[in-house]
Amino acid sequence: MTGDLRFSWELSGSGWATYRIADGGSERTDIVSYCTDALSDLLHAVAKLYGAADSQRVSFDLEPAEVRWRLRSQGTDVEIIIYRFPDTSTSWNAPDDEGTRCWHSTQPRSTLSHVVTKAAETVLRTHGEAGYLEKWRQHSFPSSALDTLRRLHQQDDECRHENCQVSANS
Repeated sequence: MTGDLRFSWELSGSGWATYRIADGGSERTDIVSYCTDALSDLLHAVAKLYGAADSQRVSFDLEPAEVRWRLRSQGTDVEIIIYRFPDTSTSWNAPDDEGTRCWHSTQPRSTLSHVVTKAAETVLRTHGEAGYLEKWRQHSFPSSALDTLRRLHQQDDECRHENCQVSANS
């Protein structure tokens, strides 16, 4: 389903974040552990879709489960599939199809970039870099990754979202 993509990322405790992704037809929410640099990994993966990479994977540790996002370019759209594995210690190198497909959507790359950028900016605005590190514990706020995705989104996309003013101050 294309359109109406929403995404949020909220620090929900010491070393935990809750993300929610939804489109007009379905939604997915997971509570992610700080065992990986999850927000940074997501920002980098979406940014790589602007280059030669036509497919990216991002793995989130749910302790003990794993969710894995597969992002695959399809022209100017991105197919987003989320797979769930019961135990990250045994699934790390498993093929995607060994996991349970639990969410799927196809969205314009510009829309995906927009909502991920805005979610990261909201986290930064809410907590600041010091507050992020205090809550996320193992990893600093991914400022460089956010700057890269923001620049690519502004440079390559003609964003049609109302009030699209993706910037460090938005």
